[in-house]
Amino acid sequence: VVYEQEGVFIHSSCGKNDDQDNLIAGILRVIEKENEVVVDWRPLDETLDTSNILYAGKDSSSVVEWTQTPKEKCSRGADRPSSYEAEWDMVTTVSFKKKPHSNGDATTHANRESKWSFLFSLTDLKSIKQNKEGMGWSYLVFCLKDDVKLPALHFHHGDSKSLIKCLEKHVALNESPHDERVLLVKTQKSLSQSFENLFDEPSYGLLQKWKKDPYVVTMGKFSKVTNYIVGTLRSSDQSNQRRPPSEMADFFNDTIPGLKINQQEEPGFEVITRIDLGKQPEVSRREPVSADEWAKNMDSEGRILDVDYIKRLIFKGGLCHTLRKEAWKFLLGYFPWNSTKEERANLQKRKTDEYFRMKLQWKSVSEEQEKRNSRLRDYRSLIEKDVNRTDRTNKFYEGEDNPGLILLHDILMTYCMYDFDLGYVQGMSDLLSPVLYVMENEVDAFWCFVSYMDQMHQNFEEQMQGMKTQLIQLSHLLRLLDSGFCSYLESQDSGYLYFCFRWLLIRFKREFSFQDILRLWEVMWTELPCQNFHLLLCCAILESEKQQIMDKHYGFNEILKHINELSMKIDVEYILCKAEAISMQMMNCKELPQTVSEILGIENSSVTPDSDTGEDESGAELSCPTSLYQSISTPVIAANGTRDGTQQVAETQSLTPA
Repeated sequence: VVYEQEGVFIHSSCGKNDDQDNLIAGILRVIEKENEVVVDWRPLDETLDTSNILYAGKDSSSVVEWTQTPKEKCSRGADRPSSYEAEWDMVTTVSFKKKPHSNGDATTHANRESKWSFLFSLTDLKSIKQNKEGMGWSYLVFCLKDDVKLPALHFHHGDSKSLIKCLEKHVALNESPHDERVLLVKTQKSLSQSFENLFDEPSYGLLQKWKKDPYVVTMGKFSKVTNYIVGTLRSSDQSNQRRPPSEMADFFNDTIPGLKINQQEEPGFEVITRIDLGKQPEVSRREPVSADEWAKNMDSEGRILDVDYIKRLIFKGGLCHTLRKEAWKFLLGYFPWNSTKEERANLQKRKTDEYFRMKLQWKSVSEEQEKRNSRLRDYRSLIEKDVNRTDRTNKFYEGEDNPGLILLHDILMTYCMYDFDLGYVQGMSDLLSPVLYVMENEVDAFWCFVSYMDQMHQNFEEQMQGMKTQLIQLSHLLRLLDSGFCSYLESQDSGYLYFCFRWLLIRFKREFSFQDILRLWEVMWTELPCQNFHLLLCCAILESEKQQIMDKHYGFNEILKHINELSMKIDVEYILCKAEAISMQMMNCKELPQTVSEILGIENSSVTPDSDTGEDESGAELSCPTSLYQSISTPVIAANGTRDGTQQVAETQSLTPA
């Protein structure tokens, strides 16, 4: 139950409001069921004790007794924090404890009024009519898609607006252009059908959960895709088997406001130039940086002698594991590259004091205080839930009462004190886990995590600015790399690259093995060979799978299923080689579109203008990619990303970030 309000009446005989027999009192509820959201109005049954409602979940142990008053339940239901979502999504049935009948009249009374009861699914709702303010009791009239108008519901206690707010969390409501009192339900039928059947999840619920919280859905359900119902993806009308791009745009704009990725079919798309990127060069990798190499690049006071050189070594081969505990502190920005050993020791001492002061803040909160701090309570609840399922197969976190789990929990709780506005969002435990594993120290792990979150912060913000920017930028890069593949994805309603959401959100954490992710992250943290190298990693993975996707004519469902099943099957060294080859291919291009130059941070004097201005105003100057190979030992792994040299298409009007 996400909304409940008593004092909602049906006036069974208009014009006789003074006659109480013609005012039928009832309770209005909005209920999230397993596969739909329903609106339910029932006459007030005096045999029913509404303070004792049992919520029976799928799991027989998930039984919660809610004993608040209806007013309290209304307040909590309408503004329920998202951290409770997973708990209430388990609700499947509602049963009531009934009081003994006091006399026979009660049953007769209930039966007399039962003809007014109604219940409908939000998928059947067409519009809502409201009365004007100041016109007596506020009332709402629901009109269904079959043009059935339900009896007007009069809110004698007021607060009809809270119902509208609750419904807007599940359906899009727009004011009618013809009558300001009427709210029309914005329909997205084809789109809804496509997302409804992607997962082993009842239809209506998943779409709504994605729109409410794409983080939770991405982290959870995207990893469990097993069943695809292709038939329901397309309309039964064979002449209209493509979902209009406008529908996809509407959905993604609702989900991630500002995500504007043009489809080729949209008016105004114009090809202005053809760019030949040439062949991808062969790229090789070397052995990980050894402790001896690291020590030789440090002076007697502990300063790194040649930062650029050591970064190149790490980019080309990563680090041996014994070095990670020290080197990651530099890569993440916890230790300044030019600091001495003594300066770093003093820094750690200060940071240790600062950490434990913040930890004490939440440790010292009493139970009574926490009862009055819903946000802290929600953060703790979500952290405890996520910690118990983060990397539990890794020896560092396996088993019950594992000290690693306790540290994971404590660091995340302390981060909530460090950045209370952001707090905790699902996925952050995935970013912390490898850092804590390497550091084996609570304080060092915390400050390294803080530095990492400084890079990733926008991914987890409510407006999802970081996610939408990256999806837009990725589309730019992929179109330049292979416009044909982009066109194919768009033809299958997959041009929005939604399947890359999890890759970007937590930097491939769920796509590679634990040890491979250590290698991948340390390479990315060098910030070589260009900005946004992680987007080129996405391009490398997609280009590697392009042939199979196109040759087998994968559709919307199959593409998502195929990409999802790549998890733990990707060769990290091969993908690093391929991504580096793509970066060299683009940096060597003399007619690189300006937008791409800005994304990669490349200063190119021969930039192809792809906006109103032909000047490249951003991007730091980078050295030639060949500098990466200076003074680097013999490679051990090679990848040939050779392409056929087919000219690629670049476009001008698509993918311009807001």
